[in-house]
Amino acid sequence: MARTPPFSAILADDHQIVRLGLRSQLDADPEFEVAAEVADGLQAIVETRRHRPDLLLLDVQMPLAGGVEVIVEVRRWSPETKIVVLTGIASPGLVANIVEAGVEGLFSKREDLAPLFDALPLIMRGGRKVAPFFLDLLGQGEETAGLTMRERQTLNMILAGRSNREIAAGFGISVKTVEKHRTSLMQKLGVNSIAQLLAVALRDGLIDPSQEL
Repeated sequence: MARTPPFSAILADDHQIVRLGLRSQLDADPEFEVAAEVADGLQAIVETRRHRPDLLLLDVQMPLAGGVEVIVEVRRWSPETKIVVLTGIASPGLVANIVEAGVEGLFSKREDLAPLFDALPLIMRGGRKVAPFFLDLLGQGEETAGLTMRERQTLNMILAGRSNREIAAGFGISVKTVEKHRTSLMQKLGVNSIAQLLAVALRDGLIDPSQEL
């Protein structure tokens, strides 16, 4: 059943000034009420699980947990929550990861935020919106679009130092299936070692070089 206003929202960004700006806008809109603010990815997951909000405004570059990892966990605990990502990233590979994770909205911190708030009524009623800035980036990143969502997830787990067994446990799949994903993504990227995999992933923007592996 569709939810109706007022919509509960969680603000997840490690910069207080960004959270203040978002809250100011939402507090002025009678259709929204802010349930919680968090400054790291782990708390974003915890508070989403606790409140089951209608909306999560999420930065995907936060301490403790970030990127697709947070989106996947939010979907697990609160599948009805609309996820709108507000980020400063400009990497085609990372943007593709986010879009493929199934978020309802994607907006850039590099641009005016008015389009985000203009799009919220549409998003809360089942629509989706990706800012033109990111559509342009996705056009630039066509060379890496051949990786499936699971292959991208496996890539990031490999580069984080996880074994095939650990990856299998995290995804709830067999070790043999992980090996297939691993072989496939390395073939698609044309690499034969983890060192080459890291180099290509950084070059093509498949991972965030500012994050520790």
